[in-house]
Amino acid sequence: MSANAVTATLDVDPVTVRPVIRFLQGPTLLGQTPFVPGKTLVEHAEEAGVYIPTNCTSGTCGACLVSLVYGDVPLPEELPPGLDDFLVEEGGRLGCIGVPNGDVDIDIRPPL
Repeated sequence: MSANAVTATLDVDPVTVRPVIRFLQGPTLLGQTPFVPGKTLVEHAEEAGVYIPTNCTSGTCGACLVSLVYGDVPLPEELPPGLDDFLVEEGGRLGCIGVPNGDVDIDIRPPL
């Protein structure tokens, strides 16, 4: 080390990574928004500027059916009329009642 060398210490706060809800249509990213605990997929989509159609907003009609690509969107103990076992196995979730847990990727196309 030369006599003119300077030792520097960087005082940097650790980077805080917030979970994100991403909305896709196939491989295309339509929008994303920070995860907010307790908000539904439809509410997150609205914040991201992404439209998910809704009708009943109670899980009955299935108009808001989307596909879970990555992450965790828990299902109710009893499946609502808008979902069945086949749709769930294919990643189907209802945006109006689906509340994500952390990072989630959602394809707005239903798994049909």
